[in-house]
Formats: sequence, C-alpha cells, structure tokens
Amino acid sequence: MSLNRRELLRLGAVGAGAVALSSSAGSVGLPSLIYSQPQAPADPLPPVQVPQPALQAPGGIDPQLFQRAKAALEQHRIWYRDKIGIVDFTRPSSEARFHVVDLHGGSVQSHLVAHGRGSDPDHSGYLERFSNLPGSYATSKGTYTTADYYDGKYGLSMRVDGLDDTNDNAMSRAIVIHNAWYAEPEMIEIHGKLGRSEGCFAMSRKSQWEVMRQLAGGRMIYAEKLA
Repeated sequence: MSLNRRELLRLGAVGAGAVALSSSAGSVGLPSLIYSQPQAPADPLPPVQVPQPALQAPGGIDPQLFQRAKAALEQHRIWYRDKIGIVDFTRPSSEARFHVVDLHGGSVQSHLVAHGRGSDPDHSGYLERFSNLPGSYATSKGTYTTADYYDGKYGLSMRVDGLDDTNDNAMSRAIVIHNAWYAEPEMIEIHGKLGRSEGCFAMSRKSQWEVMRQLAGGRMIYAEKLA
C-alpha cells in the first residue's frame, strides 16, 4: 500500500516526538548509577543518638542503681541505647531483680535471676560477695554487653562480655545467660529462694527467652549491689 506525502510527514512527526520523549525519560526519570564515596566518620563507632531517659528511675528500680547504670552506658559508649538490663543484687533471689528497661518509653520488665554459689556459700538467698576469679563460681559485678547465641548444656544460651576490671573474665569463665530448673518460680514456692548458678545469669525458661530477645545484639547489662 502506497502512502501519500501528507501521511509520510505525519508519521515522521510522530516518530520524532517519540524519540524525544524516550530521550527525556532516560535522562530524568532513571536514577544515576554513579555514587560518591562516603567519608569515614572521625569516630568510627559513635554512640547512637536516642532520646535521653528520664532522670528519675523507672518504678521498681533503685534510683541510685539506675544512675550508676546510666553512667556506665555513657562511660562505655554502648552502641544500642534503646533497652538495657539492670540487675539489683541487693535484693534476694526470691525477688524479681533482673530489670529490662525501655529507655524510650520508660517501661520495665522484671525477672527472677540466680546468683553464683561462690557469692552465697551459705545459700541464704542473698549475694554476699562478688568475684571475677576463674574457679570462684561467683557472680561478677559491672558492665556487660550481650554477645552471641550458642547451644549448650541448658539449650540455647547467650554469652556476655565483661567490660570492667571487675568482670573482664566473663568470657573465659563462660558466664552466660541460660535457663535452669533451679531458677524456675516453683523453687521459691518450695524453698523460699532460687538455686545457685556457677556465676551465670540463670533464669526460668520463659524469662531467659524474653531477656535474650530484648537485649540481644550488644545491649548493656549492669549488675551491682548497693551497700
């Protein structure tokens, strides 16, 4: 079929317009594939900036202990600052003394936790002393961060790393978060206290999973006894 001059001119105009439209879309609508090299920060691991927690301690936590935990958070420049663990070993093992604090919302979840038998040789239910020595089977005080999961004697557990000279043997001593039969709430109903660990943060199965879920990834745990 033959085309007259007017049809040829019309088709040519449409084709030119389509080429122009295609060229415009390619130059404007598609993202550039060239990226500038980011500059390395002066401090390679700056602390994450989050809203500061309230000056007053959340309910159920000793205000002095809370202030010490916040100071440790700043001193060690912990990367994650949304949630922290605070363990008040002033209290007996019959009380929920492992607190998971949400520093954004101010909420607190409290759990039972055992202490080491080397810290309570008479099995009174109260922690009497701390130790960082290998073979002491005692609880160590200070600042920890959570580390990796592993499958051990008590099933899935979580290692912790000690950051102070009072607990820097935590890794070599295999101090971890794990569950244990002697840390279940029924022990308090029967004996009025929990059993003792070998220095680990031993908890009920339910509490252990909740604590690991909330504090995983290098979040801080601060353990101390006041007076």
